Amino acid sequence: MGLPVRGQLTAVRPATDADVDLLVAWHADPEVSRYWDDETYTPEEMRARLEREPVDAWIVESDGEPVGYLQSWWEEGGPRRGGLDGFLVPAARGRGLMPDAARALAQSLLDTGWQSVTVDPYASNTRAVRAWEKAGFVEVSRGHPPDEDHTATWILMRFEPDSTPTEPDSAKPNQIRAPGS
Repeated sequence: MGLPVRGQLTAVRPATDADVDLLVAWHADPEVSRYWDDETYTPEEMRARLEREPVDAWIVESDGEPVGYLQSWWEEGGPRRGGLDGFLVPAARGRGLMPDAARALAQSLLDTGWQSVTVDPYASNTRAVRAWEKAGFVEVSRGHPPDEDHTATWILMRFEPDSTPTEPDSAKPNQIRAPGS
């Protein structure tokens, strides 16, 4: 996939070599790296990450500005299935951007023939779990122990396109919320 994928609030475009410095800076931010197993990268390491198989790297944009990162990865052999990982920069959080971008990308992957799309957030990252739920991911199982890909207990979630409304809350005009909701 090479074209931008559009959500209602975001566009998700392929990451390129021109994004390397931005991605290195984002991963160096402790408010990003703490959700990415504290991994940071040099420009050379980031270039290598952008070229690896079987992973596609994506930049999440809002109003034409880069605000986050998604990667789609797939299992080799058999039917095409895999998952997403991602983050938003701190200033972009809390506006419904990641659920919008993740939903658009996951749906696009299914539309191109993927059998399933999953995510595996850490159980302690309740904000990420809620965002994935808003994007249409539903819990399959929880309590998975740390392993070679996870440093903490994690939850497996699968994208179910019909599990959420198609319009994000932030896009609904004149929405009235009850106190405390």
